[in-house]
Amino acid sequence: MHDTTALLVELGSVILGLGIIGRFAGRIGLSPIPLYLLAGLAFGEGGLLPLGASEEFTAIGAEIGVILLLLLLGLEYSASELVTSLKTQYPSGAVDFVLNATPGAAAGLMLGWGPVGAVALAGVTWISSSGVIAKVMTDMGRLGNRETPVILGVLVIEDLAMAVYLPLLTAMLAGVGLAGGSIALLIALGTVGFVLYLALRHGRLISRAVSSDNPEMLLLVVLGLTVLVAGVAQQLQVSAAVGAFLVGIALSGEVAEGARKLLTPLRDLFAAVFFVFFGLSTDPAEIPPVLLPAALLAIVTVFTKIGTGWYASRRAGIGPRGRWRAGGTLVARGEFSIVIAGLAVATEPRIGPIATAYVLILVIVGPLTARWTEPVASKLQAVLAGKGKKPAVVDAGPMPSHDDLTPEHAGRDSD
Repeated sequence: MHDTTALLVELGSVILGLGIIGRFAGRIGLSPIPLYLLAGLAFGEGGLLPLGASEEFTAIGAEIGVILLLLLLGLEYSASELVTSLKTQYPSGAVDFVLNATPGAAAGLMLGWGPVGAVALAGVTWISSSGVIAKVMTDMGRLGNRETPVILGVLVIEDLAMAVYLPLLTAMLAGVGLAGGSIALLIALGTVGFVLYLALRHGRLISRAVSSDNPEMLLLVVLGLTVLVAGVAQQLQVSAAVGAFLVGIALSGEVAEGARKLLTPLRDLFAAVFFVFFGLSTDPAEIPPVLLPAALLAIVTVFTKIGTGWYASRRAGIGPRGRWRAGGTLVARGEFSIVIAGLAVATEPRIGPIATAYVLILVIVGPLTARWTEPVASKLQAVLAGKGKKPAVVDAGPMPSHDDLTPEHAGRDSD
């Protein structure tokens, strides 16, 4: 078969298959991410039907998918919202980092992966899935709940932290050493600060320069600018994903809203290709041996993420039920964990299988904990409170009959 013909047949089959998988996931109320990963495992090396002709195109599509994921995430936030979140939520962000990055780092060291593998796995276990969590809250009708701003605040802190973490990880993976890593970190911090300054002070001018009444022109300008900035960021070892995120932050108002509507379908397409590509790069035979450590890591980080939500909500003055709901909602991991593992897999191939298994577990468990953490915690608290109360036993002789009750007795009985 001609190369171009084979490419078109494979690519058409993959995209059609993704559409069917996405519809099926929507019908059963599940995020499509685990199904995309499973599809990649099925059609990758060692899978049921390996793809060959479309592999290079899929790799490029996966890069575009990461860029669009981060661009659309940046478009969700204004610079002022990010600054406000930093001021009010930074203690919760610190607790989130300590509780959830530590298990991953410890696991990486125990598995013998060294400092680079430990830092990469720490990122995999640290970052919650903004996409899965937003969908869960929407589906459960919780967007108006008191704990929702707290959940979003934690997610914003995590997203901003990626602007520092990803360049640092990229430098470590490139083996540039402490000096090179410090330079990359300074460049990242300086770039983030500069973009936030421009967005706060001159955001309207930037948006006006990009704005267009023609949807086609707006799409081309925003997409072209994002890919260009992502490429320059990659050249500076800051990470293409961070560059795209910063472009999203810099745009605001009607431009951001219009770009979001135009780019969302493209993001969904290429993000699906990205998850499939990650599955393609993982040999299915490598998954079973890492299921146990991945499951143990998932169990530990379910509880640490619940603890994060509980702490953050308590700081905001939310009641116990809202604290448990916030914790359960934050459990899901997804796109960022796969992005981090995708960066690290070339240097530490063993992270691919365990990250895939870990995300598969938590992207399924996450919606369940969002629904059931609060009811289960409330029931346990009620049971424990009931066991803690011992009935007082008073030997006061035979109980008087109803007719013998004095007004004093009657008053006590009614209390």
